[in-house]
Amino acid sequence: MHEMSIAEGVLGIIEDTARREGIREVRTVRLEIGQLAAVEIPALRFCFESVVRGSVAERARLEIDEAPGQAWCFGCCESVPLAARVDPCPRCGSHQLQVSGGTQMRVKELEVA
Repeated sequence: MHEMSIAEGVLGIIEDTARREGIREVRTVRLEIGQLAAVEIPALRFCFESVVRGSVAERARLEIDEAPGQAWCFGCCESVPLAARVDPCPRCGSHQLQVSGGTQMRVKELEVA
């Protein structure tokens, strides 16, 4: 389950920021995760709750903004929405797609006390 390592990485970012900025408590953590990033959101929530125990983010609420998938279709030469990497182009049905968005993961915002 790579969601545990993602949660640990997010905690590392939170702790580094807290040390650098003198933050005592984090109330909200907002992440942006792309729809094509292969992250199971429920599993990530569970892992986050586990890793933040005893940290500055122990009582933090986790908010996740899901960024839509996007691809360039070589069949119709269009940028198209893509729900899953294995899906065909919704416009022409081609499978010749280059993913161009929706794979990112980032800490978007921290609300602190």
